[in-house]
Amino acid sequence: MNILVLNCGSSSVKYQMIEAGERKTLTRGSVERIGMSGATLTNLRHDGDEIRIAGEIVDHTQAIEYILAILLSKNHGVITDKGQIRAVGHRVVHGGETFSGSVLITDEVIKILRDNIELAPLHNPHNLRGISACEVSLPGIPQVAVFDTSFHLKMPKKAYLYGLPYSLYTQYKIRRYGFHGSSHRYVAERAAAMLSREPEALRLITCHLGNGCSMAAVDRGISVDTSMGFTPLEGLLMGTRCGDIDSSVILFVMGKEGLTLGEATTLLNKHSGLQGISGISSDMREIVSEMKNGDKKATYAFEVFTYRIKKYIGAYAAAMGGLDAVVFTGGIGENSVDIRTACCVGMEFFGISVDESLNSSAEKEKFISPAGARTPVLVIPTNEELVIAIDTMRIVTEKGPVSDR
Repeated sequence: MNILVLNCGSSSVKYQMIEAGERKTLTRGSVERIGMSGATLTNLRHDGDEIRIAGEIVDHTQAIEYILAILLSKNHGVITDKGQIRAVGHRVVHGGETFSGSVLITDEVIKILRDNIELAPLHNPHNLRGISACEVSLPGIPQVAVFDTSFHLKMPKKAYLYGLPYSLYTQYKIRRYGFHGSSHRYVAERAAAMLSREPEALRLITCHLGNGCSMAAVDRGISVDTSMGFTPLEGLLMGTRCGDIDSSVILFVMGKEGLTLGEATTLLNKHSGLQGISGISSDMREIVSEMKNGDKKATYAFEVFTYRIKKYIGAYAAAMGGLDAVVFTGGIGENSVDIRTACCVGMEFFGISVDESLNSSAEKEKFISPAGARTPVLVIPTNEELVIAIDTMRIVTEKGPVSDR
């Protein structure tokens, strides 16, 4: 079953066409700079055929039309008719407390997504634009919403409540939600397969490390805690986000610097993290390079980043009453030998250690702990798009292509 997977941002649409039954990506690409000059579409087919197109792409509806045109292209496409797209799966950032799993998109779902915009004002509006664009360009084809938050929705209250008046939770739903759910879910399931064990028998810590970073305690297949919170700002140090911070600090800085609420939000989300500490870059590759050249602030950034990961490993092992494996994923987690080594050094008392040759090998999916290690350490490339495609196929197969839209 061909599933078109979409991840719609404010000025971009990332896409993949996946044959979900065979778990095969037929083509992938992105449309960038929507609504701006110099908009482009880049498409890479499974056989290596690649094309880049520049054009005037004014909105998401036109972006979807460009994507469909390339999918149908005689020279670069993978389908011959729109009807070969059986369904569209959308990455949707926030489902609030309503959705504990992926859902067929209906009028009621659209209403709830709009109601949740205040929980994810930077993301949900653009996800909704993508859904609306598909209604125009692919009428009658079912659409499914797959939420970043849903994998974490089974967290117990002790994990998701904040130390604020309970009325703020009941009135405004202020709580820990967590994000990167599709990634944590995928690598947890894949880790169980690699370990030849059932997910229900494992206590895993999954580390999604990229420009945005989060960790999850996955206890017997269920996310019981995760580092991101009410927003993706909480938790680990990230590319430009500060992560965990004394909440009084921002009030102090706002007073000293005379910052508005919007300026403070920008400071925490866009000018902090690796970028803020190092003053060099938000890119871990540049941080590591400058650290090896002796730059002190790059070293500070690297050490804060890895120290927080180690603290969360300890906390989550305690929360689950033990630990069976640690998984690294995401752009940094999958590619940085130095980060993985630093995160595991000194963790031998947990049974965690790294084999240098395995860690530096060219294999993408691998064990990096020594053979027979008490707590295996794995590297698993994430595949959020495949999770979206599989969920979409399951839902349209179970419920049929009937929607009330």
